Amino acid sequence: MVEIRFVVNDVKTGKTYQKALEEESLIGKKIGELVPGDFLGLDGYELQIRGGSDFAGFPMRRDIDGPIRKKALLGSGVGVKIKRRGMKKRKTVCGNQITNKTAQINLSIQKYGPKNLEDIFGKKETKAE
Repeated sequence: MVEIRFVVNDVKTGKTYQKALEEESLIGKKIGELVPGDFLGLDGYELQIRGGSDFAGFPMRRDIDGPIRKKALLGSGVGVKIKRRGMKKRKTVCGNQITNKTAQINLSIQKYGPKNLEDIFGKKETKAE
């Protein structure tokens, strides 16, 4: 099994929380799908898949179907920066389906559960010396 980093965005506060797990329940899901948060310990929460990247760092794009990596001609959006108007670039990006080669999955909370997120993930306190 491969370890996947889950990045959960709290849309109310704007904070993000990370958790790394060896989880295979999301393989085959696509960007935009709603999933229950039980596998992360977020009982009662509903999460939406917003994107991610593979083991080599290539970003996932919603408009490329399937579990593939592709060199696409892009004019805007995820994975490309355009400096001039009308310019397009050929960039390598991943498809919109989660595979076993996916290293990071970005999630946003659509429905909140009974517990507070900081209680579940725990606060990380840094020492100021």
